[in-house]
Parts: sequence; C-alpha cells; structure tokens
Amino acid sequence: MTPAYSFIILTYNEKQHLPRLLASIRDLNAPVFILDSGSEDNTITIAQNAGAVILQHPFENHPKQWDFALKNFDIKTPWVICLDADQEVTPELQQKLGNFKDEDHRDIDGIYFNRKNYFKGQWIKHGGYYPFYLLKMIRYGKGYSDLNENMDHRFIVPGKTGVWKDGHILEENLKENQISFWITKHNRYSDLLANEEVERIQKLRTQTLRPTLFGSPDERTAWLKNLWWQLPRYVRPLLYFTYRMIFQLGILDGRTGVIFHFLQGFWFRLIVDVKIDELIKGPQMKEDKKYTEVSPLKFAFSFLLLFLIVYYFNILFYGVTSPGNHYYPFLANNLNYIQSLRWFLLSCSTQILNWLGFTAIHNGTQLLVAGKGSIEVVYSCLGLGLMSFFAAFVISYPKQLKQKMIFLVSGILVIQTLNIMRFVLLALFWSKKANRIVDHHTIFNIIIYIIIMISLYFWITKHDQGKVQDA
Repeated sequence: MTPAYSFIILTYNEKQHLPRLLASIRDLNAPVFILDSGSEDNTITIAQNAGAVILQHPFENHPKQWDFALKNFDIKTPWVICLDADQEVTPELQQKLGNFKDEDHRDIDGIYFNRKNYFKGQWIKHGGYYPFYLLKMIRYGKGYSDLNENMDHRFIVPGKTGVWKDGHILEENLKENQISFWITKHNRYSDLLANEEVERIQKLRTQTLRPTLFGSPDERTAWLKNLWWQLPRYVRPLLYFTYRMIFQLGILDGRTGVIFHFLQGFWFRLIVDVKIDELIKGPQMKEDKKYTEVSPLKFAFSFLLLFLIVYYFNILFYGVTSPGNHYYPFLANNLNYIQSLRWFLLSCSTQILNWLGFTAIHNGTQLLVAGKGSIEVVYSCLGLGLMSFFAAFVISYPKQLKQKMIFLVSGILVIQTLNIMRFVLLALFWSKKANRIVDHHTIFNIIIYIIIMISLYFWITKHDQGKVQDA
C-alpha cells in the first residue's frame, strides 16, 4: 500500500536527536528524506542505516533550507511532513498518522500539529507556549516555504487547513542544556532577525500571509508581528516579558520556566533591538537636528516644572478626596481617578490570584487571600510618583509627539503591570513583621527607577525609525 505522506527532516550534527525522531516514526513505514547541511558527526551514518534518502546543501537560513528540500527531493506521496531533528512524534500523533488517508482530507492543503516545547527537561506549559500550533503537514506541490521570513520559518498552503489539537510533536534540543549553546545559537538568530526587521522598516520585505487576529495560527502570528513592529524598541521586550509572565501565566512554569521566558522573551528580544539600532546607525544616517539638539537648561526647567505640577497635583487631589478638613464630596464621588486606579490594580491582582488557584477578594483598599493574609494598598503603593517622573521626562524631551505618546503609554502600562505583580507576591509571601526590616516600597521604587532610567536612555539615543526609509 502506497503511503499517503513522506517525512522530510533537516539535520546538522544531530546524533543526539535523529535516532529519537526516527524511532518515533519507524512504525509508520513512510519514506524518509533528510537534507543535511554538512554534519561532522555520524548523523549521515544514522540516516543511512534508517534507509533515508539523503541530500546535502549548505545552510543559509531555515526558510531557504526548507525551500531547497521541497524542490529537490523526488517525493512520490501526496503529502509531506516537515520536521526538525530535535522533534519527535508522540504515540497519540503516531496513531492519527497511522489512520490518515488522503481521500478523507481532499478539502484541505495543510494540517497544524500541536507542539510541546521542552527546555532543560521541563515542559514549558505557560507563557504562550502551549497550545502552540505549527503547520507541519502540507500537500506536496501546493505547500511551500515562506522566503519572506529570515529566521522564523513557516509553510504556506493556498487552500484550507486543519488543526489537530490532540496528538503532539515534542520539541527538545538537548544541546541547549548547555546555556552557552543556547546563547550562541540565539545570538546568531538575533543577527538574522535584526536584518529582517531593518529590511521591513525600509519596505524591502513584506509579509506573505494576510495578518488577521481571527485567522489560522500563522495568520494570527502575522497580525501579532505587525503589532510588535509598531511598538517602541527597548520597551517592547519588557512589555512582552511582562505579558508572558503575568497574563500568560509564565510564572507558573517555575524556576526553569522563568529562566526560559526571560531568555527567550526578554534577553533575546533586547539583543535584537540593540542590533537593529547598530544597523540603522551608520555613517550615512543623520538624525534630524530638530529632535537631537537639546537645550539642557530648557529641558531641565521644563521637566522639573512639569514634574512638580503633576506630583503635587496628585497629592492635593488625594487630600481633597479623602475625608478631612478639605474634603470635596463631588470630586471624591465623581472624578476620583486615584480611587479608580487603586480599584483597578486591586481587581487585576485579585483576578490573577484567583487564576492561580487561590481565593482572593478586595474591598477597594485591602486585598485578602484565604489562608495567606491581607495587604492594604495606600496612596504610596500606587506608583503615582514614579508615573509623574516618567511622564514629565517624556513630555518635556524634544521628540516627535507620536513617539512620546507610544512610549509614555507603554511605560505607564509596564509600571502598573509590575505593580500588580508586586501586589500578588506581597499577598502570597509578605510578612508584616518583615516590613520592619525591609521596606518593600523602597525596593520597588528603586527597581522601577532603574528600569525607567535604562528605558529612557535607550529611548533618547535611538534613531527615529522613519529616517531609515529615506536611507
């Protein structure tokens, strides 16, 4: 019986991984094609012993390597399954493939597999890493590799696709158990990604897929990438890491998972942003003097004046909306943005704690976690001083209004997201006795001011992205 599909596998020094993958697909009795990029270990011998058809081709990037594989192997089956050597097929997915018949899938051109990713032996279950769907099975002759990508690789098919939610491919690169390998690998990837993004800024590279939030998994990724490219560099890695840790519950992945999310979601993205600026800043690039020639005295005066106005206005407003000698009921009941901010922060913290499996409630000023205790959120907990400093600096600095607004809103969101994270951790772990020894307000303020200073430095020194288009 002629099989309905063949396997194509990319390899380079994969003696650790290839036997594992081949063992997971052996019982499917499907043709195996291996494109190697110059392995120096016994990868080729392992492939030959498995009866695989082997070609070799120098590696430039993953999309081009897959493009070569799809165009140069003599595939006889209507479908191909494209796998990396560090992946393997689970028994559940193997069973689905064993029952696969082409005639049952005439209406589709591709099938997404659900992936489980492992780092240092641990399944990364949260932070947006599961479920995670990859288009791995495509109709041969119709599906192709997207060459508009430089680092991320994906396949595209013209027709409809299906999604297999049960049954998985497992992905674990054992070489990455040595962190030096992971860093070297992602340093190389950051070069590819930085070059790609600069080309997109210059309108030299476009997306092949139609970006849509409610489309296929890859179309949704294209939409998110469009959003990513609009965010200010150096701020977006922090936003992304915070989003993965809090809203996508990456913190639940434990110590190893948090290390992974930090490296992949923050460190790697920050390195890419640094390299983008290095590519943009060349002898031929000249910054618009209107936005770079800053009068230190004028800026310092504007910043100080605005900071004092905003800072003391918050204190004054808090005073007149709190019961006392100068209490104004109308302001307190109708325009009390300070009370609204506190309510919002407590509501978000309560919701996160409930998501984590705890029982938490709040009354607008206090947060109570069953079995853990309570915290009281006072004026000094709201970060209004931090936001006053940040807002005054950004508004006073001579940059384009659009840049200011994007950076200002993003920064305030990051500050308050970290504040919510602080409330969650305090509600779970803080001892009131410890407050006599360590003031968590001071610790938090120091950390946030350091983050603000670093962000402001990069924001000030980075070039206007629009100038790149004229280069």
